[in-house]
Amino acid sequence: MVQAHVSEAIVTAGGIKAGALLVEDGRIVGGCGIDEIPGDVMRVEHGKMALLPGLVDSHVHINEPGRGDWEGFETATQAAAAGGYTTLVDMPLNGLPETTNVPALEAKRAAAEGHCVVDWAAWGGCVADNQGELEGLAAAGVCGFKCFLVYPGCEGFTMVDQAQLEAALPAIARTGLPLLVHAELQGPIDEAAEGLKDKDWRSYSTYLASRPDEAEVAAVRMLIGLCRKYGFRLHIVHLATGLALEMLREAKAEGLPVTVETCPHYLYFSAERVPYGSTVHKCAPPIRSERNRELLWQGLRDGVIDLVATDHSPCPAEMKRMDVGRFDLAWGGIASLSVALPVMFTEAVRRGFGLGDVMRWMGTAPAKLAGLEDRVGSLGAGREATFVVFDMEAEWLIGVNDLYFRHKVSPYLGERVKGRVMETWVRGQRVFEYGAGFAEGRTGRELRLC
Repeated sequence: MVQAHVSEAIVTAGGIKAGALLVEDGRIVGGCGIDEIPGDVMRVEHGKMALLPGLVDSHVHINEPGRGDWEGFETATQAAAAGGYTTLVDMPLNGLPETTNVPALEAKRAAAEGHCVVDWAAWGGCVADNQGELEGLAAAGVCGFKCFLVYPGCEGFTMVDQAQLEAALPAIARTGLPLLVHAELQGPIDEAAEGLKDKDWRSYSTYLASRPDEAEVAAVRMLIGLCRKYGFRLHIVHLATGLALEMLREAKAEGLPVTVETCPHYLYFSAERVPYGSTVHKCAPPIRSERNRELLWQGLRDGVIDLVATDHSPCPAEMKRMDVGRFDLAWGGIASLSVALPVMFTEAVRRGFGLGDVMRWMGTAPAKLAGLEDRVGSLGAGREATFVVFDMEAEWLIGVNDLYFRHKVSPYLGERVKGRVMETWVRGQRVFEYGAGFAEGRTGRELRLC
């Protein structure tokens, strides 16, 4: 039976328009105007609710296998569905074992089997000593690779120095897959630490001073030089400093294959708003000033920043050390999967952007980064019927019951936002409905590049 999903606001790459998506056997078989809907189809009325493609989050820490007590496939994909995400690309560092070789990738696949509400894919890890594993990971279906230029917080996932990175880059270039880099260098961080030994570590200003802009700027400068030398696809994850935007603009103008992401927390919060001892705001790189936040928004406007990913990095509540409020002791990570879309929509609308812009930043561009753009991130005939029903007019206060991920810890608690995910559909099946919860069964699957 063909279904006609009818809406006054269907969001496509060509704009927002009234119409209907015609769906049969889990696929979009066409579209039409509201007055053109065939009489023999079942109408599903969405009224003024927007229909947009399922979002793609290309930067998520799911943590299974091995650290399911932090977050697992079940809770991460539930939070994703509630937040309008239908594809997650998992980072390689927080599971045990870390995804740095094919056996570890297979262990992750086993952990995911039968537990996913939405679809997922995997990044492979590039660490100090696994240069010989990278092409095997590519052949096994990862979307690309992730590395750290500083200590990542997990002992088993080693950072790379420049020499180790250069040893890996020829293999990465041969795969044609992107290298995602946590772009901070240790030198400026170590220099900053010398003057902070006696400072108050419950003050956010102390933590901010410990991760200076120059750590990011120096790393981006080095990476652009390596991109020019080796010709690999470079992706800068979670850019937090606006001071690197001009050199990134120049690198793109030069034709280098460079893409850039930032995160909702850098676009929503500012250092001036972080309360004393509020370790739930700790992340790395850190949330910077209000002025810096507006530079990042300008970077999005100008196209220097390509996409927005959550860097959803959950942990057990005790690891945030809210009991003592010391930023030097707390885990650095912000959990936001189920609320990132309304957070971004709220701030985007304030600056004159629309839902189509948000869809591009959080759907189309992340899908392209991961090599999945032929399968996810847009609506069109022949595509799987994977989409989100979004109430653009809803205004609400984020509460504990809106988080859905495993540990209800987030700096977004208590924030007032606009826009709410009402339903999420995957391959023609509704997997989430606001107020009713999640469908039975776990039909999410892995999306592999090969």
